[in-house]
Amino acid sequence: MTTPLATAAPKTDRARERARLRRERRKARERAGEIKELNITAMMDMMTIILVFLLKSYSASALNVNQTEALKLAQSTTQLAPQDNINVTISLEEVAVNDRPAVKVQDGVIPAAAKDGRADAHLVPAVLQSLRREVEKQKYIARYNPKAPFTGRVNVIADRRIPYRTVMDVLYTAGQAELGEYKLMVMKGE
Repeated sequence: MTTPLATAAPKTDRARERARLRRERRKARERAGEIKELNITAMMDMMTIILVFLLKSYSASALNVNQTEALKLAQSTTQLAPQDNINVTISLEEVAVNDRPAVKVQDGVIPAAAKDGRADAHLVPAVLQSLRREVEKQKYIARYNPKAPFTGRVNVIADRRIPYRTVMDVLYTAGQAELGEYKLMVMKGE
């Protein structure tokens, strides 16, 4: 004959065993989700990607122009934001296309030697060659990226002391390079 005490002992042992197994499984699950060490290489990769993204978005948000003694922009009250186009900079010392010097300028005037020896000519071959190279680059990108179409626009960043004739020579040359829409860049006044 069994006593009630004898039958209760195995049940409590089984219950204790089940509770112990549940605790072990719960602890194993907690250990599986626990991070014991950090992988610093992966974190540095992630931070580098974020940094590059932020730098690209910052530099693409506005046109940066370094004003020097040879390049002082006119002031304006415009509210329009600059667009990302081919940049032609006309300073008292040179004409540059996307920050690459194309032709030297003497006191804001393009010398006749830079216009194939003709002072009255409007076409500046060195500037035309630089602009055509940039146009070809933009057309190549537009061919493979429909989100970046070729617009035919040029940003003209000219010193406020540049003679009108020099600006007209550059605009005529830009027109010959399939750049028919001009944006004249100015400094936003207070």
